[in-house]
Amino acid sequence: MDDAHRPHVLILGGTAEARELAGRLVPLLRVTSSLAGRVARPRMPAGDVRIGGFGGAEGLAGWLREQQVNAVIDATHPFAGTISFHAARAAATAHVPLLALRRPGWVPSEGDDWHGAGSLEEAAAIVPDLGRRVFLTTGRLGLAAFAALDGPWFLVRSVDPPEPPLPLRHEVLLDRGPFTLDGEREVLRRHRIDVLVTKDSGGPATAPKLTAAREAGIPVVVVRRPPVPADVPVVGGPAQAVAWLRRNRLLTPPRWPAR
Repeated sequence: MDDAHRPHVLILGGTAEARELAGRLVPLLRVTSSLAGRVARPRMPAGDVRIGGFGGAEGLAGWLREQQVNAVIDATHPFAGTISFHAARAAATAHVPLLALRRPGWVPSEGDDWHGAGSLEEAAAIVPDLGRRVFLTTGRLGLAAFAALDGPWFLVRSVDPPEPPLPLRHEVLLDRGPFTLDGEREVLRRHRIDVLVTKDSGGPATAPKLTAAREAGIPVVVVRRPPVPADVPVVGGPAQAVAWLRRNRLLTPPRWPAR
């Protein structure tokens, strides 16, 4: 069956889960993955790829109609925020079923010294009381929250070079996950880190830093996830998303030739 006659699924997000889902679906459906364009060299998923915004919820709703999309799967990063609400409004407007694929958040283990924060600004307020050499792993956006801190020194890790304003005393480490436990141990040791700041992104790709911090007895400031639409069905992984599509009759078992 050619793409023009196959159900069309839009996957929002450049996450590992989004890429895995696209790889599972491309042999079965027409798949378009939408990437925000915030990373200079993103890892490209299978299928068609669209980079950039839609022009808000109204623009996305129009695109869904124009491209005859049969289902939307919101597999964006847990901190993408706005796009999840736009997707919910657009899907409702265009009468297209919507599913959220959200990786489970991290939970503390015995020995962890976690300090919750509701925002990057709250995290910045906590940091000076916890340490002087900070491993900042919140990405390149939002670093302005830490720019006014002139006491602590920051190791800022991001995929692409961050733009100012940045913390006054800092070093930038350009790297992309997944990260290994041995690698994270070495980062903490080499830079004499005594406090870690992270977002609750969840997933295994960046979790080793939490284990390394626990082993070293280092406190961790964990920024909680922002709110998401409450009335959207949620699954935790690509396999469950495939099952949801099947239940919505967008996937059918292959037709094997009769013997």
